[in-house]
Amino acid sequence: MSSEKFLFAGLMSLGLAVLGGYGLSQSAVFAQAAEDGPGPNLVIEVTGQAEGEVVIDLLPDVAPAHVERMVTLAREGAYDGVVFHRVIEGFMAQTGDVEFGKGNNLRRAGTGGSSYPDLPAEFSDVPFTRGVVGMARSDDPNSANSQFFIMFAPGEFLNGQYTVVGRVVQGMEVVDRIARGEPPRTPDAMAKVTVAE
Repeated sequence: MSSEKFLFAGLMSLGLAVLGGYGLSQSAVFAQAAEDGPGPNLVIEVTGQAEGEVVIDLLPDVAPAHVERMVTLAREGAYDGVVFHRVIEGFMAQTGDVEFGKGNNLRRAGTGGSSYPDLPAEFSDVPFTRGVVGMARSDDPNSANSQFFIMFAPGEFLNGQYTVVGRVVQGMEVVDRIARGEPPRTPDAMAKVTVAE
């Protein structure tokens, strides 16, 4: 896969214009008391500047195929050691490139996926609010594979265009500390990712 797994062309400029005023200092404005649903949960041990644990309540009733993919990759250990390769202040933190997102050579991080085929879109009416987790993709709506992103702030312009797979129910303060950059100079990583039922 040679294309970046996130559509940034027109949406990026629109998104930053909309979200430009929502810096980290205003993050409390968007805090939501997300309740842990029936799961499963993705438990991420983050290492680096943002040391800590993040728990994502996955939404199989909203995006069953995408949730199944994430659970499969986590159980296989494929997400272990993958960096947050694109982290944009006031927008989102992206990770999950199991092909190119770990090791010492991260030059291609963000351009890969997994050994599994891309997934057909599972768009829903679940809005992209703070803490919501979506699947990254290229220009093709049916190109999501393994990469995902966590919203720092609301991103209504993404609604209905990206598959929502879950929401952070614990550790949003850890997400807020993830090193910024495209890529960050010293990226944080998902040291270990497990599944809790």
